[in-house]
Amino acid sequence: MSIQREYPLAPLVGTAAAIFNEAGEVLLVQRGKPPNEGQWGLPGGLVEVGERLVDAVAREVMEECGLAVEICDLVALFEPIIRDEQGQVRYHYVVVDYWGRYLSGDLRPADDAADARWVAMEGLDELPMYGESRNVVRRARTQWEASGNGKT
Repeated sequence: MSIQREYPLAPLVGTAAAIFNEAGEVLLVQRGKPPNEGQWGLPGGLVEVGERLVDAVAREVMEECGLAVEICDLVALFEPIIRDEQGQVRYHYVVVDYWGRYLSGDLRPADDAADARWVAMEGLDELPMYGESRNVVRRARTQWEASGNGKT
């Protein structure tokens, strides 16, 4: 089934996750397709009919990065609406953001990801990405730490 992403008839539901490895680095992907081509962000994508949100984001991380992950908890809701020059809604998503932990696999960009990498929190501001995505990563990192990760 083909979904009309550009000029949709209704908002599209997506999910994404800030995935952390044992070192506390976050998994980021560089988008290879519009609307965010070239931008860095969290791995994720559209939810399929009959699919639970957490299952969708785990599937998307596997498809985009080749990694098995554990999805832990909700972080934020994000509603990007992009209009064209005439003011018409060109893209409209409702994205449910989670945080999670890396379980296994070798990182490799695939699917619609142009690149994928583990990024230290100190390097977050060096990549072109939306401010809201940075905020989600920071909130997710706080939840990751509160769950007992990063303690020595």
